[in-house]
Parts: sequence; structure tokens; C-alpha cells
Amino acid sequence: MYNILEQIRKPNDIKNIDPTQYKELAKEIRACLLRNVSRTGGHLASNLGVVELTMAIHLCLTFPEDKVIWDVGHQSYVHKILTGRKDMLKSLRQHDGISGFPKMCESSSDAFNTGHASTSVSAALGYAFSRQLKGENNRVFAVIGDGSMTGGMFYEALNNAVTLKSNMVIVLNDNNMSISRNVGGMSGYLTKIRTADRYRQLNDNVKGAIRSIPGIGDSVAETVSRSKNSLKRLMIPGMIFEDMGITYVGPVDGHNVGDLVRTFKDAMRMNKPVIVHVKTKKGKGYRLAEEDPSYFHGIEPFIVKSGELKYKPSDDRPTYTKVFGKKLCELAKNDESIAAVCAAMPQGTGLSDFSEQFKDRFFDVGIAEEHAVTFAAALAADNMKPVVAIYSTFLQRSYDQILHDVCICGHHVVFAIDRSGIVGNDGETHQGIYDISYLTSIPNLTVMAPKNDVEFEDMLEYALYDIDGPVAIRYPRGKVCGSFHEYRTAIEYKKAEIMKKGEKVLLLALGSMVSVAAQVCDKLSEECGIDATLVNLRFASPADYELIDELCRTHDIVVTLEENVMSGSLSEHIASHLMWKGYGNIKCIPVTLPDSYIEHGAQDALRSRYGLNADDIFNKVRGCLIEGET
Repeated sequence: MYNILEQIRKPNDIKNIDPTQYKELAKEIRACLLRNVSRTGGHLASNLGVVELTMAIHLCLTFPEDKVIWDVGHQSYVHKILTGRKDMLKSLRQHDGISGFPKMCESSSDAFNTGHASTSVSAALGYAFSRQLKGENNRVFAVIGDGSMTGGMFYEALNNAVTLKSNMVIVLNDNNMSISRNVGGMSGYLTKIRTADRYRQLNDNVKGAIRSIPGIGDSVAETVSRSKNSLKRLMIPGMIFEDMGITYVGPVDGHNVGDLVRTFKDAMRMNKPVIVHVKTKKGKGYRLAEEDPSYFHGIEPFIVKSGELKYKPSDDRPTYTKVFGKKLCELAKNDESIAAVCAAMPQGTGLSDFSEQFKDRFFDVGIAEEHAVTFAAALAADNMKPVVAIYSTFLQRSYDQILHDVCICGHHVVFAIDRSGIVGNDGETHQGIYDISYLTSIPNLTVMAPKNDVEFEDMLEYALYDIDGPVAIRYPRGKVCGSFHEYRTAIEYKKAEIMKKGEKVLLLALGSMVSVAAQVCDKLSEECGIDATLVNLRFASPADYELIDELCRTHDIVVTLEENVMSGSLSEHIASHLMWKGYGNIKCIPVTLPDSYIEHGAQDALRSRYGLNADDIFNKVRGCLIEGET
């Protein structure tokens, strides 16, 4: 099927391909991407856009000796193909298959595990300094997108990079999808003459000739240099990097392998850090992805010809993300103090409609979660009602700002924490399984989780109007739980909701685990004849310990259920509370995720693997019941 791509079976095989075949190779790589991602789902548009760029990097580097760090890492599929993993792509992001991100344990050609933005330059700089200390001469590249440049960590790394006394190449992949205007454009002609060997030689020769003029040479040379630098500043936006001591080159056509290879080789000759600005088109080579790169950024299995999803939803339930966006718009219509803040993901967090209806009150701060939180704190300090919508895994980056800038002062900021719990196919770097642990450790922060869609709406309204302080609402990825609408008692501060009153077994469930706990209740009734008590905790912090104390006096087994790691979990807090209160005879069964990193795979498969399904929980409870009878 692939005439040229079949010749690439291991790292560096691309160097054996005739240059006249590069265009055909690029076509075959794109066909390979479409064939596999349409079956498995994944990040398509970003990978289609870096085919030639990745080919050029592989033509310039030798793996695994040389290192390339992919910022975020979702655009590393082509790198995987060129390092001998083409045949494994059919298992991309599947349980026990290859990851959609670089993984050091997967290949020695993956130099660094990535998954979050703005980290590549820091990691590459670590490799470069290590090489310098060891006296080695391998090459180090970092590939970072224009969107990731909004992250402060990028500039922190650049500030440190100027002290490097050897080469490192930073490839700025500018695909016009985020902050390309900040970088700006300049003519390809200036780029070519600045990076060409003959230009540098001419520049040195002219400087030498001027300085040799008796009496006035040095003065004239300095004047010429100042004039040239002034002209550069007028014409070249990249001078911000030059002023930091980092050579800026670009922009270069990111789909011309020959130009990229020549530019990279020129950049590699410089004994200092170099930024190479590369212009690419997201979704390149697949018309539908070129026209709608956002839709094809991260997509489920689809039909190549039409772009339609292969597996359409079996019901019309909305996602929690959509429920959030719709409810926030409804509230904002009648309250001009409500503002929405996100970090480069208005569509992903459900804020697209808000951004259109309330343009002046919508703030997309870019990939800068730390800034988003402190920015929102100041909005709240000036009597606005900011709602910060960020995925759980990315909110981790702003822990200090949540604690220091929001919670110490008690500012009324509402955190809408999307993708909490098991997220699925993106794997370890994206699972939202730590937020209960890191948020409930912060004093003065209320943490809630809804059992279904209507409770989510009620919680959002309650958070905005009935809590005078910081509050977080965590909710899962995917379709809402459309059940339990008959249970809609008014939300009261730190009060749980008793959904079913029974005996012997007490099930304390939070958020997405309420529906699972209800299934366990049904199985206990059907198979053991026990009517268990089911409680929707609602609040992770502060939890309703008054109700827990009351119920534990009349039950033998307490089961706590949540989608979070055990360490620092609500289950751990409840168990500690019971121990300190002297409930020594009650049996505790914590249902949490293990204290480990959860791999990629479908959400349901992962929940089953780690015992978060009704059958496994029921078996644990039944085992305790049998043990108690003997």
C-alpha cells in the first residue's frame, strides 16, 4: 500500500530515501495518518500539519542519540511513524496500544514524556546543558507551537537559555491557530540571507574591513551596527528574541522539506540557541481538516470521505460541557457581573456561545492557567463574578495561584473543572484524577460535584449566588447522567442528599459515582435482600460529617465512592474522621483509583480495570457481608 513508507522500518531509515521521493513520502504519511486515526480517533489536524517538518527534523538528526522534544506531544504521530512504529499506529490510544503522546518507555527515540503545553524548551535546555557538562556533541531540538508561547514557562526557559554556550534549536511551529500575530511575519528573503553561510561570511568580512580603517574604523563599525539593529527592529518582530540573546530565523515554509533541512543545518552550525520560525497549515493535505482544523484537532473515529463520526451517539443527552455553557449563558443574560475565563479552550470548555453573546465579558488568556486564576481573582476583588473553566489536568498548573491569590483572600471565584475523573484515551497526562486531593487540601475552598445534569445547573447557580467565597465544581467528560431527576432537593451548604434510606450498608458517593452506587444498591437488594442507604455527598469539601456520623451509628459497612486517587481523597478523609470519632467497629470500603498513573484507554474499560464498576464494588461489599456473618 505504501511504496516508499514501507522502506522506513526503524529510526533514521528516512535518510536512505531519495530526495526526489520526499513529496510522495509525505503523501503516504498523510494517507497512513488518515487511515489509522479515522479508525482509532486522535489528534489529526496537528499531525497532518507537521509531516514535512518532522521529515526535515529526522533528516537532520540521528536517533536516539539526538533529541527532539515535542511540546504538548499530540503532534508526534509522524515522529512515531518515522521511528518504526507505523504498524503499531492501528492501536493508537487504544487500551494496551501505543500512546498518542511521546513515551520514553515506548521508544528510545522519545526523549521526554509530554502532554501539557509550554514545557518543551525547558526540557530541551536540560538536555543541552547535560550534553555540555558531559562534553558530548549530540543535537537537541524543541518543537513548540505558537499557542504554547502564551505559557510563561516558555519565557522562563528562554531567559535561562541565553546562558547556554552551545547549540540548541527551538522550532516555532506557527500554524495560525493561536497567537501567530504576536510572532509576526517577515519576508523569506531576509530569512535566507541571514541564515546563509555566505551572508555571515560577508557580514564578518565587511565588519573587518570597516574596523581596519585607520582612526575611525571602530567608530564607523559601531554606527553601522547600531543602524542595522535599528532597521532590524523596524522590520523584524523576532528581534524580541535577538534582544534576549537568541538568534531568530524565519519564517520558513513548513511544507518545503528542502528549505527546512537547509535552514535547520544552518541553525545547527551556530554555537548558541536558535529559534527557527516555521509556518505550517494545520490539517494540510486533507481538505476537510484544512477547512475545519478545530473539529479535526482531536476527533473520534470518523469516515474519511465525509468527515462524519462513525459512531453517532445512541441518545440525545448533552455533555456536561454543553450543560455548563448553556446554563452560564442563561445566568449571564440577567447578571452583567458574570464573566467567563478560559485558557485557550473556549470550545473545549463549552464557552463558545458565551464568547459570542458576551464578548466584553469573555476572556481567553491563552495557554496560561496560572495567569487565568490570578486574573480572575482580581476580577472578583472588584465585584465581578468570574467563572474559570479549565480541564482538571490543566488546573493542576495553577495550584499556587488558587491557594495564594484566590483562597487566602477568599475571593469569590467559581472554578468549573471539566474532565474530572478518568478522561480516557489521552492517558496519564490528561486524567483528571487528582483534583479532589489537591483542592480539598486548601482551606476556604468549597468543592462540589453533581450527580446529574439538573444538579449541575443548580450547583452552578448556587456557587454564583449563595456562596461568598471561592468554589469549585468538578464534573466528568462525556454525556450527562440523565437519571435521578426525581431527586432534586435544594442545595444547602455542606449538606449531602439522602437518596435512599436503608440498613447495614451505607454508600457515600460523589459526583459521577452516584449512578454506580445506585446500581450497587439494586444488586444488593436483588441478590442479598439488603436495602442499602444511598447518599449523594454533593460536597467534597466541606463534607457533611454531621450526616455521616448519624448514619454510621446504624450501619455496619460504609462504602465511599469517587473518581480520584486514594491519597488525599475524600474516602481517606472520611476514614480518618471515623477513626478519630471512634467508629472502630464499622467496616470501611474505599472505592477510588489506585495511587498510580492511569494509562490511556476507553473510559469504561479503565473504570472496569480499576474496579470502579458496579459488579466489582458489589462483590467487595458481599464479601464483607459474608465475612461478618462467619
